[in-house]
Formats: sequence, C-alpha cells, structure tokens
Amino acid sequence: MIEPPGADQLRRPSYTVADAGRLVGLGADRVRRWLRGYQYSYLDAVRGQPPVVLQGRGAASPHASFLDLVDLLFVKRFLDHGVSLQKIRRALDEAREVLGTSHFARQTFFADGGAIFLRLKERAHRGRGDSILELMSGGQWVIAPVIRQLARQIDFGSPEGLATRWHPLGRERPVVLDPMVSFGAPSIAGRGVKTINIHDLYVAEGESLESVRAWWGLTDTEIRAAVEFERQLAA
Repeated sequence: MIEPPGADQLRRPSYTVADAGRLVGLGADRVRRWLRGYQYSYLDAVRGQPPVVLQGRGAASPHASFLDLVDLLFVKRFLDHGVSLQKIRRALDEAREVLGTSHFARQTFFADGGAIFLRLKERAHRGRGDSILELMSGGQWVIAPVIRQLARQIDFGSPEGLATRWHPLGRERPVVLDPMVSFGAPSIAGRGVKTINIHDLYVAEGESLESVRAWWGLTDTEIRAAVEFERQLAA
C-alpha cells in the first residue's frame, strides 16, 4: 500500500514512555508493557504477554510513535468502559483478519460509528465473531460511545485513513498533537507554539495573559486552552 507523505513521521518514535502515559492518562509501567509486552516467572516457567499495540515499531525502541499514542488512547478508553485487555486483544486479532489493520489509529474503526461492528457481526453469523460481540453489555455496544467521543478529537489522512492529528480538548479548542509540528508535542494549532512553553511563561509572568500575548502574539483563548490542557495533565 502506498502511504501518504509524512507517514514516516506518524510512525517516528517521538514520545517517551513517561510522556505517552502522561498524555493518555496511564502509568509509565503500563505503557511500557502495552508497547513491548512482558515476561514473568510462574511455577519455575517463564511466561509472557505480547504487546497490545503493534505498529511495526522497532523492537528496541523505548519510545512511542504518534500512531502508538492513538492506539494507547483507544485501549485506555476501552478499559475505562469496562472492556478487558484480553477482549481488546481478540478484537484487534479479528480486525487484522477482516480489515487488514492491526491497530485502532485508522478511520475504518470510526466509519460513522457503526460499520466496523456490522462487518464483524456478519462474521459472527458464521461463527467468527467472538471478539467484538463480547464487548456488548445489556444489548448495547459499549464500544460505540468511545468511538463517538474520539471521533470528535481525531483527524485522519486520506485515502489510507491513518490518524494524523489529535485534538485532546476537542476540535473546537486550539490544542493539537500533530506529528508534523513540534515533533508531535502538544501545541497551538496554526501557531506551532508548545503548550508547555505557554504554560511555563504564563506562570513565570504571574499568570499575566498580556505578557504571554506580547511574547508570542497569541489570543487569550489560545493561552487559556494551553494552560488548561497542561493543568489537566498535571492533575
């Protein structure tokens, strides 16, 4: 498959384990296990669990790519909705077979909030759908609210449909993670100024909007969004 310009940047290892965890709301140890898998000893035998996120990243890389980050975000949200890690792995296994993709950072999973489920449900009628279908609870798709929520935050490339930007506060707010800008660090859309730099200057200047405006030429809305975002990460 021919990938769009910039696809290398989408897969470039850009985020430390600690930074990835901070951005998606996970501990660094969990991020490391989900990215690299782990081994443990049990009854004198060495056992292990494979990575949850498989992006073709170099096995020795201690960092996450932008696509890894989006996948981690998906998995975290699914867990928050009561979906077990085992079921998420099985869902990805089936999606790999049905859709030819092994990760969530692709628009196929969003197709108007339901197409992916319909396709997998058709497979279930032939005895192949014990993954996504097990995500049902009380007759409702517990996965659908996650997709609707994330659909308001993520931009996708075309025609391949890879995730290209994440708007963590929603598209109506100016904070964005774009792997083509500031090496994927959270920044202000169209400005390229990192939110952490805005926040630090805001604090250093006694929380003066005027000082930050004068330094970077940002609007009050952009400054407040950056400060809000960084404070959420620190909470």
